[in-house]
Amino acid sequence: MIHIGHNIEVMKQELDDNSIDLVVTSPPYDNLRDYHGYELDLPGLGKETYRVLKDGGIVAVVIQDSTKNFGKSLSTYRLILDWCDNAGFKLFENIIYKKQGVEGAWWKKRFRVDHEYILIFLKGTRPQYFDKENLKIPSKHGGKTLTGAAVTRKDGTRAKSRKVFINPMKCRGSIWDYVTCGDGSKLKHKHPATFPNMLPYDLIECFCPIDGIVLDPFLGSGTTCVAAKSLGRKYIGIDVSKEYCDIATERLKTEKIRKPTTIESFFPV
Repeated sequence: MIHIGHNIEVMKQELDDNSIDLVVTSPPYDNLRDYHGYELDLPGLGKETYRVLKDGGIVAVVIQDSTKNFGKSLSTYRLILDWCDNAGFKLFENIIYKKQGVEGAWWKKRFRVDHEYILIFLKGTRPQYFDKENLKIPSKHGGKTLTGAAVTRKDGTRAKSRKVFINPMKCRGSIWDYVTCGDGSKLKHKHPATFPNMLPYDLIECFCPIDGIVLDPFLGSGTTCVAAKSLGRKYIGIDVSKEYCDIATERLKTEKIRKPTTIESFFPV
């Protein structure tokens, strides 16, 4: 379901308490682009998101900090502190989303910016659903045997060296690589700031049960909802721009996201 309007107002009018399993979104942070009328209220959104989220539900926020006069805006860190101290969330994890396929912003006296953050917030004591099997990736050295592996004990002594077989697949860590181009969607790129199709797809597979509901309060071009539909989950998208809602609606009719199966898809170059 797609709603046109301000996200906090729509959520108050349309969404019940404890009704959403997972939120995946990317807010228009630091006024870096024109988002057709958004007035950003992240503190208010945090409290409203906490209300509608089920106990054990997850919020994944894709965000980065702008730079002015060689100083970071710290928007990411302010969001973490506000949502944890005032909205009631726990910070479950902070994922580095590493962008592959683009040069990234470049300056003569700064490092190249080629990442964003995926802030994972938790409501309650533990996730209601967590299936990391879907996030496993091929191990570059899978099938080989590592020699000389040893564990250091608490007292500083080392256990006897042993051989370890490296599994073909391994659990993903806290740095996630995604190719940012080549998804084949012209509709998607009518929006000025998009994220890779597989980013919300992976989060939904990991954190949302089969019969769950996914919410994106900053719908944009609709990638989160397209991923949710592709995985058989229910979805709700909210955007203040009718143009973007129309783009998302058309994508939901014509597009489907599929998980890559080749080694090259997991290790972009």
